[in-house]
Amino acid sequence: MEPRTTLWKQLWDHDPNGLLVLDAQLNIIIVNPALCRMLRTTAEALIGQAAASVLGEVGEFREALATGRKVVGVEREFPRYDLYVRTLIFPIPDEKIAAGIFVDLSTEWKQERELHRLKQEAMQEVRQVVDQQMRVAQEIAGLLGETTAETKVSLLRLMEMLGKEKG
Repeated sequence: MEPRTTLWKQLWDHDPNGLLVLDAQLNIIIVNPALCRMLRTTAEALIGQAAASVLGEVGEFREALATGRKVVGVEREFPRYDLYVRTLIFPIPDEKIAAGIFVDLSTEWKQERELHRLKQEAMQEVRQVVDQQMRVAQEIAGLLGETTAETKVSLLRLMEMLGKEKG
């Protein structure tokens, strides 16, 4: 193997991003080890498969092949693989193939979802505390109103009695 080929093979094998190449019929023809790890399978199991059976929607690849333009930055979730990626899909017109780079954002995405969940829980707790405080304030106001009315009645009676004594 010539040095250049060895270099490209090393880059392909060690790239942390998933790399995928599809033929014009949208069948998988090449994958790298990172994509196999992401999809929890082997290259042998993927090569020759229809990309749609593995990835589901392959519209970005179809678009890249049809228009000759790259499709950048599409983010997708693959629940069956517990995977969230940002993709870059580009055609290689001379070969009539399309390649895809899959950047694994799963960790960040899970952290973001967990943070969102925690925020939602905190907001719900704040709502419950405020509601409870409002109920307590209304109860206190009601009790104060009752005792104020009772005090007023008692004071009026006292004033009436004192007024009769003077009279």
